[in-house]
Amino acid sequence: MNFHELRNNDKVRFVWTFASVLIAGFLQAAIMQIFMNPINLLSSGFTGVAILVEKITSTFMGFSFPVSVGMLVLNIPVAILCSKSISKRFTFFSLLQVFFASFFLRVLDFSPLFEDVLLNVIFGGFSYGIMTVIALKGNASTGGVDFVALYISNKKGKSIWSSVFVFNAALITVFGFMFGWEYAGYSILFQFISTKTIDSFYHRYERMTMQITTTMPDEVIKAYVAEYRHGVSRVDGIGGYSGRKVSLLHTVVSSYEIQDIAKLMRKTDPHVVINTFKSQDFYGGFYLKPIE
Repeated sequence: MNFHELRNNDKVRFVWTFASVLIAGFLQAAIMQIFMNPINLLSSGFTGVAILVEKITSTFMGFSFPVSVGMLVLNIPVAILCSKSISKRFTFFSLLQVFFASFFLRVLDFSPLFEDVLLNVIFGGFSYGIMTVIALKGNASTGGVDFVALYISNKKGKSIWSSVFVFNAALITVFGFMFGWEYAGYSILFQFISTKTIDSFYHRYERMTMQITTTMPDEVIKAYVAEYRHGVSRVDGIGGYSGRKVSLLHTVVSSYEIQDIAKLMRKTDPHVVINTFKSQDFYGGFYLKPIE
């Protein structure tokens, strides 16, 4: 069984996703306690809203609305709404990640690593981004705004993490107005680092062009279209060095499919030559496998 088949095995997928959301939930709670809470940083998305609600209630209303409870209250309604357009499996595991993070926040007690504010911002922002990527690569998310971001990304076929950053920046502006601009500024820097980290390591919505040179075009095309729902064009010609008949195949795929497609084509034609490069702009129909 190859890696592609192994990842598609239901039991393996379940274990893979469960482990991803468990690790992500643990890391989210740890990052909040180690890097964020000691310097009053505001988290992203609905977790940030929950932190903001906790600070408002404890500062102005005489009681504290727990962050762990706020995370659940805010995420569940959005999860129900988005489950109809994403997938029930994805929604379930994303909510499970939120439950794990909420649980670990209540039972764990980590001490800060750094006293320096910038070190907390840099390492915390990078770690928070990696935590989100772990959940996304496990076919889940950290809930909240991620649900909305992935819903819109699936509709548009491109990443909107920059728009998520704008939402988080607006949230932090409210935080700065109420509790001080210095830590609001640090929080925006934290969000920028975490957002760039996600963009750097999560490439589901990045499209790649594949140029394939082969002497077995019929066999390669047949194997390719049997496994993938992408169009492919063919141009026949003559090899400049060998003088033999060759065909140039051209197709656009998602970046996460590249290795599996290349392996399939090399299995069909061991002498195939494959060149790949990033597609900056793409216009036309494009099949993107739904999040499961």
